[in-house]
Amino acid sequence: MASSEIDWLARYQPYRRRAEIGFWVVVLAVQVTFNTVVTWIDLGRGPGRVALWEPFVWELSSNFAVGLLIPLIFAFERRRPLRWDTLPGSLGWHIAASMAFCAAHVGLMLAMRYPVYALAGLDYRFGDWPTRLVYEYLKDVRSYALILVAVFSYRLVLLRLQGEARVLDAAEPPAGEPTSPPAPAPRPERFLVRKLRREFLIAAADIEWLQAQGNYVGLHVSGHDYLLRSTLTEFLEQLDPARFARVHRSYAVNLDRIAEIEPLDGGDARLKMKDGTQVPCSRRYRDVLGR
Repeated sequence: MASSEIDWLARYQPYRRRAEIGFWVVVLAVQVTFNTVVTWIDLGRGPGRVALWEPFVWELSSNFAVGLLIPLIFAFERRRPLRWDTLPGSLGWHIAASMAFCAAHVGLMLAMRYPVYALAGLDYRFGDWPTRLVYEYLKDVRSYALILVAVFSYRLVLLRLQGEARVLDAAEPPAGEPTSPPAPAPRPERFLVRKLRREFLIAAADIEWLQAQGNYVGLHVSGHDYLLRSTLTEFLEQLDPARFARVHRSYAVNLDRIAEIEPLDGGDARLKMKDGTQVPCSRRYRDVLGR
């Protein structure tokens, strides 16, 4: 991969959380502006028409409520990932989640609209509840799906830039040889990484530390992070327990790559790795460092 691409990704990481939040703030602000103007044009202004401020309050309350719920959608998708291999079991959960999203969205926006109308000396009328709830759900299920599409698209771009690793497939026996009972899977010594249409190998011994990242495990190797589709618990079962150990709910380290252990208050510790990075170590896992 070109050095400029590596530098770009490295520079982006410290600002990643702020960039992600900023993206959704901009998207929702554009929605408020666009939908308010369209509503003004549709309704017009004249006798019996709504006040100029009302469409703005409708759109602001609706999109603000959606913004509050977006982190919950992210968290739920991490627990119930929508992948081809998990789709049959997860789709029903997400349909139920879209209904809960609609109920929370309606509840939050009404909780904001009623006080605003009361301050203006008016009564806010939601309309016929069964009809309006069906109408709101048809809009909200679309919003729920579009949010997930945005998450998947963003994740795919990062995977292309960051690189996705997988365990090398075991060699198949030559044709014609009798099959024997399956032996225990050997511990992987190398991993294949695909990154920007290029492939290369990394050695398991070169992994400095690992971090759970939703549906993936981040492999930290020589200053770079490569994602492998697995949970941290499942992946550690494939590694040499004499070399790799879990030191935190979300972190594991290569014991040979620890340079210094810095004790902290409460029994926790901070591990300073030989590459200069730092990894948290919680009190419940401190015993593995002395073995």
